[in-house]
Amino acid sequence: MIIDCHVHVNNYENENEDLLQERLDELQKTMRRNRVDISLILTSYKVVPGRPSTKAVVEKIRGSKSLYVVAGLSYLNFTQYELDEIKEFIQEGTVVGLKLYPGYEPFYPADKKLTPVYSLAAEMHVPIMIHCGDTYTPKGKLKYSHPLNIDEVAVEHPDINFLICHLGNPWMRDTMEVVYKNSNVYTDISGLVLGNFSDRFEKFMHKQLQEMMVWGVEPSKCLYGTDWPISSMESYLDFMDSLGIPQRDKEKMMFENAVSFFRLPVSTAPPSGIAGKFPFLKSII
Repeated sequence: MIIDCHVHVNNYENENEDLLQERLDELQKTMRRNRVDISLILTSYKVVPGRPSTKAVVEKIRGSKSLYVVAGLSYLNFTQYELDEIKEFIQEGTVVGLKLYPGYEPFYPADKKLTPVYSLAAEMHVPIMIHCGDTYTPKGKLKYSHPLNIDEVAVEHPDINFLICHLGNPWMRDTMEVVYKNSNVYTDISGLVLGNFSDRFEKFMHKQLQEMMVWGVEPSKCLYGTDWPISSMESYLDFMDSLGIPQRDKEKMMFENAVSFFRLPVSTAPPSGIAGKFPFLKSII
């Protein structure tokens, strides 16, 4: 099984044009081509025609067994009404996490204005993904997206699991320390490249990931994600194959960690015993 914990359905070419259905169709086609079983769609911090709202995405994918939503929130514009709406989506099982975008918006994750967001996450037992590292747009402000900022919010909210997106690239060593220090902080490997990995950059990232696992970040705290369509699913799968990590660790990163982190309704346990050999007996054992 493969779970891509970090994809988007935004129209990055023209934010004034709504292409939600086309993006969803393209996503599912790409998933089938690459044998990706589940993708988590991260909605944006802003809502314009080319960046659909959480509600719009939920209504399109409701009932799907292969698509779930991580609800993006705007530090500048979120409302209690929006949080209440997201709570309902969490209760129905469509939304499985929250996403914040420091750097794209000017705020630090420990800002007290976000208390209602953290209260919702704690109440509903959902994790929070936080953008860290470089921004897709040069208008972003990097001081807000440094992974060291996650340490403070993780310490203040020990009952919430946090995920540092993109390995905090280029501050990967700082990400390693924050993940190693805090039991409630994880990371993903999404968005490390635009498009495909080049040979030169792939070698560099090999070294970074191998160093991360040796240095102290357990495979159980690193999730597989691509940042599709900004990054290529095909290239990411080739990259994972080329890492040469133990198969058991690869299974954790590629799907098991996402199942437990987002509490997805998917079993990670292999079939065992007589029920494993004869699946039709499961209903009577």
